Formats: sequence, structure tokens, C-alpha cells
Amino acid sequence: MARLKPIERRMSRFLSEPASVRNAAALIALSTTIVVVGSGVLMRLLDRSEYPTIGRGVWWAMQTVTTVGYGDVTPAHTSGRIVAVVVMLWGIAFVSIIVAAVTSTFVARATREHQQEEQTAEERIQARFDDLAGRLDRMEQALSSRDKT
Repeated sequence: MARLKPIERRMSRFLSEPASVRNAAALIALSTTIVVVGSGVLMRLLDRSEYPTIGRGVWWAMQTVTTVGYGDVTPAHTSGRIVAVVVMLWGIAFVSIIVAAVTSTFVARATREHQQEEQTAEERIQARFDDLAGRLDRMEQALSSRDKT
């Protein structure tokens, strides 16, 4: 069997693990970092007048992906604006996914707590039925022993 490369090993491990908020957050953070750095470099290549350094491009991408958008640096060329649209949409998706992940965590926790409460209530009811059944058995035994004498 051929030896897997580091990225293939990580992807295989990631895909084999059960889905979790932690795995999703790691994937979102990694992909967002790639988008920020990649679009910062791309803006430097496409719009050198506004983005004389990669650092300035990354600064713009970080503002844009976080939906802050100070406006201190904006793309002047159409190609830069196309990149900006992609980064803005990524930023909106990023915020939406984070909110969904947090919400699903709260819902899952509330569901677990509700199930535990239901199980506890069922156990109390079952214990009560067992107690009543025991009492009825003792009453029947007492009545049957009284009838025999």
C-alpha cells in the first residue's frame, strides 16, 4: 500500500472521526484562514495600486471576511471587486455557520437534559408502579391466608 501524504492522512483521520462542533470549527477556521491569506495575496497581484504589500491585502481580507469593512482600503479594479464579492460571501457564510454550530450545541444540550428528565420521571413512575404492585401482592396474600383459616 502506498504511503499517504500528510494532507491525505489528516483528511482521512478527519473524515473517519464522528462529526462534532470541534471538527467543524477547526475546518471553518482553517478554510477561512486560507481564504483570507489567499485573497490577500490575490489582491496584491490584481490591484497593486491599492495593495502595495501582501500585508495590506491580508488586512483588507480580514476586515472583509469578518464583515467589519472599515473602508480604509477598497479594491479599485473589477478583478479586485470580484475577489471582494467572494470574500464577502465567505464572511457571511462564516458567521452563519458559527451561529448554526453554537445554536446546534445549545439545542443538543437541551435535548439531552430533557431526555434525562424524562428518563428520571419514567423511573420514578416505574418505581411507584413496582411499589403498588408489591403492596397489592401483599394484600392478596393476606386475604388469601385469611380465607384459608
